[in-house]
Amino acid sequence: MKILVIGNGGREHALVWKIAQDASRPELYCAPGNAGTAAIATNLPIGAEEVPALVAWAKEHRPDLVVVGPEAPLCLGVTDALEAEGIKVFGPCEAAARLEGSKAFSKEVMEAAGVPTARFRVYTDSETAIEELDTFGFPVVIKADGLAAGKGVVIAQTQAEAEAAIRDMLDGGRFGAAGAEIVVEEFLDGEEASVFALCDGEHVVLLPAAQDHKRVFDHDEGPNTGGMGAYTPAPIATYDVMRFTKESIVLPVLRELKSRGIVYKGVLFCGLMIGRKGVNVLEFNCRFGDPETEVVVPSIASDIVPILMACAEGTLRDELVALRTEAAATVVMASPGYPGSYPKGAEITGLDAAAQTGCLVFHAGTALKEGRVVTSGGRVLTVTAFGKDLREAVTQAYEGVQKIRFDGAHYRHDIAAKAFKYL
Repeated sequence: MKILVIGNGGREHALVWKIAQDASRPELYCAPGNAGTAAIATNLPIGAEEVPALVAWAKEHRPDLVVVGPEAPLCLGVTDALEAEGIKVFGPCEAAARLEGSKAFSKEVMEAAGVPTARFRVYTDSETAIEELDTFGFPVVIKADGLAAGKGVVIAQTQAEAEAAIRDMLDGGRFGAAGAEIVVEEFLDGEEASVFALCDGEHVVLLPAAQDHKRVFDHDEGPNTGGMGAYTPAPIATYDVMRFTKESIVLPVLRELKSRGIVYKGVLFCGLMIGRKGVNVLEFNCRFGDPETEVVVPSIASDIVPILMACAEGTLRDELVALRTEAAATVVMASPGYPGSYPKGAEITGLDAAAQTGCLVFHAGTALKEGRVVTSGGRVLTVTAFGKDLREAVTQAYEGVQKIRFDGAHYRHDIAAKAFKYL
């Protein structure tokens, strides 16, 4: 069996690692991959968004399955292009990927499906949006409609901040076409949780809920990042929350999409806010989240290839998915300056020593240079560990982190701390 994974981050390394454990021992390729995937797969010099080149490679080499990691190629229609060539894909079609590619579309689908979410309105005119701010109260959330590399959301505390964000997006063109339309919505209080729903168009299997840590510094301070760590299971996502997520969120959305002729196959990432207003959807993503993937995917005890294939073929069954019983935590090691500008090319040492502690070290922003592993991104590594409980998993992950060195390495020291109040 031959499998291609598209992407080059920690998420993709975790997926490649898990696929490599499969009983089928597939021949693995990763486009473009990183220094971590290079050890267990053949990296291809093709960017994740180079759809014509990816399709050309697939036409020539005929992989049995393509697994798409990032959102951009999905929103560019890579699934449609590959399926047109008779190649199976784990990842939704372009029309379904609009759940992430267009926040306005996502909100409209949720509204039509009766899915709980924050009250919202869509605007293309800044003056109208500003005039109606009072109807939302403060703080208020301003979102660019399209993909904006995780930077298109502003939580404005005051009228002045909200006006500036609206004008910046609609009049200033800060996000280009992605910000030509905006969503303004009410702010919801509570705790966030991430739930991955495996989908084959009709059937759904939920994976354990995780909780991400977006702020760059301890105690949730500093600017937002792509995520500085994660853990699973998330105690805030109780049995009732998970049941509600499946029955009142995911299945209604799949049915609504199907009524429009759109079949959702792949994974649907549900970003939830759990608080005094119950369970509400903050956002949908059309792919595995990062760094949640680095704890959730290794928590799958069963072979993953049959699961991915079943989603692509429309044959998903609950019994395909078996889960480990331990807790898992991952700590992101980042370059100095992240999420702002940061240096590249720093040598990374201690990777083998970290692995010897029992940790899984997934590469995110790494590259090979003259036989050495060096930094090449803002988020460099994610160090994952399991434990009989969450405290043990966290302790083990930090033990692995202590073994790794590169200049200016930064990481949070409080991953999963908010979960300990439940234990």
